[in-house]
Amino acid sequence: MVSDSDINYLRRCVDLAREALEAGDSPFGSVLVDATGKIIYEDRNRTVTEADVTWHPEFTIVKWAQKNLSPTERAAATVYTSGEHCPMCAAAHANAGLGRIVYASSTAQFVQWRMEMGIQPGPVAPLPINQVAPDLPVDGPAPGLDEEVRGLHQEKQARNVS
Repeated sequence: MVSDSDINYLRRCVDLAREALEAGDSPFGSVLVDATGKIIYEDRNRTVTEADVTWHPEFTIVKWAQKNLSPTERAAATVYTSGEHCPMCAAAHANAGLGRIVYASSTAQFVQWRMEMGIQPGPVAPLPINQVAPDLPVDGPAPGLDEEVRGLHQEKQARNVS
């Protein structure tokens, strides 16, 4: 279940997603929160501006956490993200031993929005996190914020078309 305190972190993720969109990237943003509730790392999508298909914010969180946190600290941390992890990011998250994931919008929602906008499916199956990593604790979507994320994706598509 997504709590009121979770919403505050998810709002930051949506702000980062907006920053990504303004920079020309797809609107995704994520933060890593330690066991005390402190944001210790954050990033936004940079797959276009950095010309790197792996530059998802969830993936950079995994890389940072492996270099900077002990296994115990990683397990106690929470990743908040504007959109549910893709299979690549979910696998990296699980293999790194990170803890809970909370997302504003789900993979199912993202797939539906893309269909509504006439966007063809990508080359990777859009699987929910728990189909990739069954034991990860996951919560989301967050009503209200999910619609805000939808708006960012609609704006991204409108920019691509014009």
